[in-house]
Amino acid sequence: MSAPTIGTDERTPDAGEDDRPAARPRRTVREGLARWSLARILVVTGATVAVLLVLAAVIGGIGLSVLDDRRVELVDQIGPALVATQQLDAATVNQETGVRGYALARTPDFLLPYEQGRADEARLIPTVRALEAAHPEALADLAAVESATARWRATYADPTVAAVGSGAPGLSPEVGKAAFDEVRGAIDTQRSRLLAMRDEARAALGSAARTLAVIGVVTMLGLALGITGLLLWLRRVVVVPTRRLASEVREVVDGDLDHRVTAAGPREISELGEDVEAMRVLIVRELADTERARAELDARSHELARSNSDLEQFAYVASHDLQEPLRKVASFCQLLQRRYAGQLDERADQYIEFASDGAKRMQVLINDLLAFSRVGRQGDPMEEVDLNRLVDRAVENVAGALEESGGAVEHGELPTVIGAPALLTTVFQNLLGNSLKFRGDDPPRLRVDAERDTESDRWLLRFSDNGIGIEPEYAERIFVIFQRLHARNAYPGTGIGLAMCRKIVEHHGGAMWLDPHPPPGTTFVIALPAQQSEHQPETAPAGAPAGPALEAAP
Repeated sequence: MSAPTIGTDERTPDAGEDDRPAARPRRTVREGLARWSLARILVVTGATVAVLLVLAAVIGGIGLSVLDDRRVELVDQIGPALVATQQLDAATVNQETGVRGYALARTPDFLLPYEQGRADEARLIPTVRALEAAHPEALADLAAVESATARWRATYADPTVAAVGSGAPGLSPEVGKAAFDEVRGAIDTQRSRLLAMRDEARAALGSAARTLAVIGVVTMLGLALGITGLLLWLRRVVVVPTRRLASEVREVVDGDLDHRVTAAGPREISELGEDVEAMRVLIVRELADTERARAELDARSHELARSNSDLEQFAYVASHDLQEPLRKVASFCQLLQRRYAGQLDERADQYIEFASDGAKRMQVLINDLLAFSRVGRQGDPMEEVDLNRLVDRAVENVAGALEESGGAVEHGELPTVIGAPALLTTVFQNLLGNSLKFRGDDPPRLRVDAERDTESDRWLLRFSDNGIGIEPEYAERIFVIFQRLHARNAYPGTGIGLAMCRKIVEHHGGAMWLDPHPPPGTTFVIALPAQQSEHQPETAPAGAPAGPALEAAP
C-alpha cells in the first residue's frame, strides 16, 4: 500500500453524498455595489430621486385636495346656505308683518310685504335645498321650516286674508302668533345647525391647512434626507474611490515609481486603476531599458572618446612622424634622379621616377586626410556670412585656372547665413575647381543660384556647370573618401574633395547631394539652415545673370 500524499485529502465520500461543486464565495452587498458601473449608479440615483419627487408630489396633491374640499364645503356650501337661511327668515317675517298689517288696516297695500315674502320664500327654498344637499340633517331642518310655514299659512294667514277681503273679522292674533312661533323656532333650529356646521367646517379647514403644512415640512425633510443620503452614497462609491486613485497616481507622478496603484469602486474606476497600473509597470520597464541603454551609450561614448583620442594621436603621428620619413624618401629620390639620371639604365630611371611620385602622392594623401579629420574640430568661429562675398573669394582663389581654361562664373543674389567663412569658402572653391577640372570641349561655365525652401526653412544653393557630368548611379559614391570615377592619369586629385565638402556642410547643419535630373553637365545642391529674420533675395529669371560674372580674359 502506497503512503498517502502529504497535504491531500483522500477521504472516500460517504454513501448518499452527491458530488456537488464547491460553493462560490459570496460577495458582500458592499462589494456588489462597488462593482456597479457608473452608468448603473447614475440610473439608480436618478430613479430614486424621481421616486422621491413623485411621492412628494402625490402627498402634496392629496393634502391640497383635502384642503380644497374643506374650502368648498365652507365657502361654497355652508356659508351661502347660512346667508340664504337668513334671507328666508326675513321673508317669513315680511309675510307675518304683511298679514298682521292687512288685518288691522284692511287696506290691500298692506298685503304687498306678504306677497313679496312668499315670492322670496319660493325663490330661496330651492337654493337652500341645493346648498344643503350634502347634509341630510340640514335638509331635515329645512323640511321642518317648510312644514311650519305651511301650517302657519293654512291655519292663520290664508283664512285671515280671506276673511278681511270679504269684510268679516279676521282670526285672533293669538292663533297667528302661536303658529308663527313654530316657524321662527324651526328657522332658529336650522340657523343653529348651520352655524355649528360652519364652525366645524372652519375647524376642519384649519386642521387641513395645518396637516398640509406638516405634510409639506415632513415631505421636504424626507426629500432632503433622501437626497442627502444619495449624495453621501455617491460620495462613498464614486468620489472616495476616485480621490484614492488620484492620490495613488500622484504618488507615482511625484517619483515613487515602485508604488503599486490599486483601485476599488465602480467598474470604470477599477478598470482605470488597472490601466494606470499597467502603464506604470510599462513605464518602469521602459525606464529600466532606458537605463541599460544609457549605460551602454555611456560605455560606447567612453569608447568613442578613446577612439577619438587615438585618432588625434594618429593625426599627430601622421603630421610629424610620418611626414619626416616621407620627406626624406622624396628628397633622396629626387637627389638620385638629379645626380644619376642617364648614368643608370632606362629601367632604373623609371623606378626612381615611380618612387619619387609615390612619395609625393603619399604626402598629398596624408595632408588631405589630416584636413578631412580636422573639419569641425578646430573651433572655427560661426558668424553671419554673405555668401556673395564667399563665392567671389572662391572665384579669386581659382582665378588662374579660370583664366587658363577661358571659363566664367555667374551667380544670382545669394543669402546671408550663419557659418564659418573659411570652411564654406573651401566648399565653394572645391566645387569651382571640379567644374574647371572635369570640363568638356566647350569653355567651362558655372552658375550659382539660391532659393528658399519654405517647408524645411533652408536655403538651397545650386552649383551648375556644363562639364562632363556624373551618372546618377554614382550619386553617393562620389562623396566617399578617396573614391574616384576616373584613372589618376586622366584627372589629377585624391578623391577626397567632395567628401570634405559634404562633411563641412553637415558640420553647418545642412546637407549636400547631386541633383539626379540636371541639365547637361553637373548640378550640386547645398542646403543650409536659414536665419529666422533675414532678407530673402529675389529669384533671378532662369538663364539671366542676376549677379556679377567673372570670365577669363581672351
